[in-house]
Order: sequence, then C-alpha cells, then structure tokens
Amino acid sequence: MTLKERITEDMKNAMRGREKERLGTIRLALAAIKQREVDERITLDDAQVLAVLEKMIKQSKEAITQFQAGGRADLVAKYNAEVAVLEGYLPARMSDAELDTLIASAIAASGATSAKDMGKVMALVKSQAQGRADMGAVSARVKEKLAQSPGR
Repeated sequence: MTLKERITEDMKNAMRGREKERLGTIRLALAAIKQREVDERITLDDAQVLAVLEKMIKQSKEAITQFQAGGRADLVAKYNAEVAVLEGYLPARMSDAELDTLIASAIAASGATSAKDMGKVMALVKSQAQGRADMGAVSARVKEKLAQSPGR
C-alpha cells in the first residue's frame, strides 16, 4: 500500500469515526498532494508525498511560532494537533548516531574535502534521510563536519 493510499484509508476511517479535527488535517494533506499532482501532471510516489507532508509540517511549525508570539493559544493547539497527525505518516526518525554514520559515508563517497562540496554530500544524504531527519539540521551538521575535515 502506498503512502497516498494509506492516507486515503485513514481519511475514510476518520469519517467513520467522526474524528473532525483529524479528518480536516488528512483532507488538507490529500488536497496538497492532489494539487502538486495536478500542477506537475504526474502521480506522486512515496518520496514525493513525504516531501509534501514535510513541507506542510514545516509551515505548521512556523505558524505555531507566530501564534505563540501573538498569544493565540487556541491556534497553537490546533496547529500542534495538525503536526501530530501529519508526523504520523513520516518514517521513524534517524538517531544521531545513524545520522552521523550516514553523513560520514556520504562525505567519503563524494570525496568532499571542504564546504564547497556540500551540495554533493547533501544530495547523497537527502536521498537516504528524506522524511527521517530535519534536513535543516542535517545541513548544519554536514557543514560542521566539512569544516572539521583535514582537507581544508
């Protein structure tokens, strides 16, 4: 079962269970997936669906920050619930040790020696860590590792 099919099944189950908030979030996710499919005239695979979900989570987290600053506890709670539902579709998060191992192997495989080679390393890491790690944090780690490398 593809990720998109799983989300569709969960939507049906949320309808049957009368879970209004969960249903709303799932419908938003399916709408975002469908919009991207229509815009690009393609059928999204699991990796592309994950990218859509990660983007939605990122946007929701940014909204949470804004609403906290504005003192809107009601909207903070709504978006936190939305993030929780969306994160349920992401694969298990990578541990720090797994991430460090992946970065080290990507640096070795790409032959990176300085921060100039960061794009090569990130391309290798992204293919394996997509949906399992915050790519912003991964980018910072890669930059740190490359700054420490002896080839500098």
